[in-house]
Amino acid sequence: MKKRTIPVLLLGLSCHAGMAQKPQRDTLSLTSKIHQIDEVVVTGARHETDVRHLSQTVSVVGRAQIESALQSSLLPVLTEQVPGLFVTSRGIMGYGVSTGAAGGISLRGLSGGTARLMVMIDGHPQYAGIFGHPIADAYQSFLAERVEVLRGPASVLYGSNAMGGVINIVTRKMQEDGVDTHLHAGYGSYNTLETELTNRVRKGRFSSVVAGSYNRTDGHRTDMGFEQYGGYAKLGYEVAEHWNLRGDVNVTHFNASYPGPITAPLLDGDQRITRGVTSFAMENHYEKTSGAWSFFYNWGNHWINDGYTPSAGEGPQDARFNSRDQMMGVSLYQSTRFFEGNRITFGFDWFRYGGHAWDEYVSGENAGTSADLVDKQEDELAGYVDLRQDIRSWLTFNAGLRVDHHSRVGTEWVPQVGLAFHLPQAIELKASASKGFRYPILREMYMFPPQNPDLQPESMWNYELAFSQRLMNGRLQYGVNLFFIDGKNLIQTLPNPHGSGTLNQNSGEIENAGVEVQAAYRIDRHWSVDGNYSYLHMKNPVVAAPEHKLYAGASFSQERWNVSMGLQYIAGLYTQTDPVVTEDFVLWNLRATFRVNRWLDIWARGENLLAQKYEINAGYPMPRATVMAGINLNFYGKFVKFISSAYFCSHYEKDNHFSPTGVGDRLMRYIFPSGTDRRRKRSEEYQPPFCRGHCRFSGR
Repeated sequence: MKKRTIPVLLLGLSCHAGMAQKPQRDTLSLTSKIHQIDEVVVTGARHETDVRHLSQTVSVVGRAQIESALQSSLLPVLTEQVPGLFVTSRGIMGYGVSTGAAGGISLRGLSGGTARLMVMIDGHPQYAGIFGHPIADAYQSFLAERVEVLRGPASVLYGSNAMGGVINIVTRKMQEDGVDTHLHAGYGSYNTLETELTNRVRKGRFSSVVAGSYNRTDGHRTDMGFEQYGGYAKLGYEVAEHWNLRGDVNVTHFNASYPGPITAPLLDGDQRITRGVTSFAMENHYEKTSGAWSFFYNWGNHWINDGYTPSAGEGPQDARFNSRDQMMGVSLYQSTRFFEGNRITFGFDWFRYGGHAWDEYVSGENAGTSADLVDKQEDELAGYVDLRQDIRSWLTFNAGLRVDHHSRVGTEWVPQVGLAFHLPQAIELKASASKGFRYPILREMYMFPPQNPDLQPESMWNYELAFSQRLMNGRLQYGVNLFFIDGKNLIQTLPNPHGSGTLNQNSGEIENAGVEVQAAYRIDRHWSVDGNYSYLHMKNPVVAAPEHKLYAGASFSQERWNVSMGLQYIAGLYTQTDPVVTEDFVLWNLRATFRVNRWLDIWARGENLLAQKYEINAGYPMPRATVMAGINLNFYGKFVKFISSAYFCSHYEKDNHFSPTGVGDRLMRYIFPSGTDRRRKRSEEYQPPFCRGHCRFSGR
């Protein structure tokens, strides 16, 4: 048995070497960064919709862009590719900011940290039940097939917290039968390690995605370590021709150290945070109607030591902050085309969110006791309708209305309306007006001294004009957006008008206006360039929202090489507002991938290669130039085709006839299970050059 196995394996290796010469489509080709104007998206309509027919602006970052960025987190990719969007970071890895572990994600001056921007995974909201903000460190690259960013209010479809926009992470899936296993690993500056392992399977009606990651760094400052564990699993099954079932679970745990401002270093600023989300959905897809029923559940456990500042004469904290939060919900929607050019969507949402937060005393006179901060649950119930109607071949009308009821605050009516003009010369012109709103979150109402249980919802209107055009058969694309945001009743912390101290109050206003420009040009089959620019004017400035944001990138792809570079210019970035402190800086990033063979890539990336000295949060300098390098392994081409090569080559006979028996036959029946004809077809596809044309499948 051993004597036969060794030659088989050696023969398989030799055959695989020949197979590796077959030309392959480079999935990392940076030319795919040029998006077609008729791209299909789900964000903005719930169902798959031609982006031309939406009156709102949706940016799409695809899988090729995500992979070519060579980042473990999605957020750096979005910062580069989406105008108007900016993300803070703590350093080379991790997105906790000076005020906590939430990370700062802003879009057009509206921040996720203040619960005015929603992050979703497959259409399900992902924010902490008590705090209302997304957890930036939980959004990792292995999750995403693509990311859709709706710039502007999306409250009609997604309710509270979507008043500034939506980032929707569409998770990965396997399109064709087979097995694909991918390993990404890298090491670099400040003892930084990033690893990611993803396995995707599709077999008949069944599909799965399983992924895990481990990332860590010492950080560029003392007491700035970051460590993260992530895991994701998604299962899908086609119940019938038009019905699908899917379920998934995503868990992230990270340990982070908070160093404090450089002028007053902090000791013992430690965070231990676990975030999880699971969902289940049943989907239907027919020619004239489609919809879904879904259930989701999010949870989080936080342990935080706020630390102390020795230079200020402080000693260790007596208490540790603890919290458990959760959010669950049920969503139903059905989209139907009643006649040509018509599409109407009816939906229903129920959300429950809340949690328990407390201080646990480990020293001092209260050692061994705890003090509750909040223990609340609240509900939202909503129904909505969204209408799209093609009035002419050159005009689409959009309108929507949501009725949203909060168990404590009351009822909110949320309308939106828009027009999309499809003009000659591949010109798209859009105009829209949409309302966004946000209910006060539990932290604002019940936690810490400024709390106010009588807070009312925030609201705003967004008015937008958008122009885009595709030229030269899609090689050149560009677009311009103009927007104006008018908001009222924003929650601010101000002196208490009825007593001492401060109080959260509905007294804030927002007037933001700006312009966003985006362009991409595919010069030839090797070279492409892209860029975007955004200008933001804020009547009342906020931190982490730059006035000017410019990105210019270039990509080169030829045979085994993929190289890209990008310059990002940030000006007028408020790092604090009282007193006003702003930052201007230029970042130069470079990335390169060399394909050794079909299953091995070697990659490297360098960031801030100009060694710029800058801050995103006042008192927290960012690292100078950093480098990372590593490998990507794709086991599909190596393993599956190696096995098939060994099998076929080992059964080659003088009479040019295969006689599959024993282990080999069972293996092939596992890899190609769907009958003799299919095994024959797939066997012909996978025959190595040595065997191709000289061997036949026996049909057994």
